[in-house]
Amino acid sequence: MIKEIVHDDFFLSQKSLEALKEDLYIAEDLLDTVLAHKKRCVGMAANMIGYLKTMLVFLDTDNKYKIMINPKIIKSEGLYKTKEGCLSHIGEKECQRYKKIKVEYYDLDFKIKIKTYQGFTAEIIQHEMDHFQGILI
Repeated sequence: MIKEIVHDDFFLSQKSLEALKEDLYIAEDLLDTVLAHKKRCVGMAANMIGYLKTMLVFLDTDNKYKIMINPKIIKSEGLYKTKEGCLSHIGEKECQRYKKIKVEYYDLDFKIKIKTYQGFTAEIIQHEMDHFQGILI
């Protein structure tokens, strides 16, 4: 189901809880909503559509949207400064990102995966993971 984008700073500043198997329905809402905004959106965290859960969707290098459940960055390198925008806010904000990250996460079958991302894809994932901590960008 396509959900409304949350703009409430109080809600967005709250920390998200770990996603459980019974939260998998959120993945469908994330995919439906990001596809509805695909002209302006390359990633989305669950809190952006009203769920305080650690689940995100991002545009991968194969130009397909992928879901990550409970992702954790286990290795990073190459810190740099950049500016980013977000559907939940107006304008851009300066932030720091890593050029390359290794992420451990669960897929939609709740199987653990580990994958390395770099460049813009790594930036998207880091931006969405900031949402889990209530960081507003």
